[in-house]
Amino acid sequence: PGDKTKGNAIFQINCAGCHGLQADKNVGPSLKDISKRKSKVEIIYQVISGKTPPMPKFQPTSQDMADLLTYLEKI
Repeated sequence: PGDKTKGNAIFQINCAGCHGLQADKNVGPSLKDISKRKSKVEIIYQVISGKTPPMPKFQPTSQDMADLLTYLEKI
């Protein structure tokens, strides 16, 4: 299971610079309700592949990814 608080910390360090502090858009798109638009598999693939430039590849541990997914589900 993921931890929302740890997921928020991971998000702030690795994602907020492009997606905004509240995941509401900056350079990268808004991630609000992302879990309603994309499956967990699609989100994981995007994170680890950096599929859409200029998004960098990010290689989180399994636990970090679970924490991040839990955070994203709650925003």
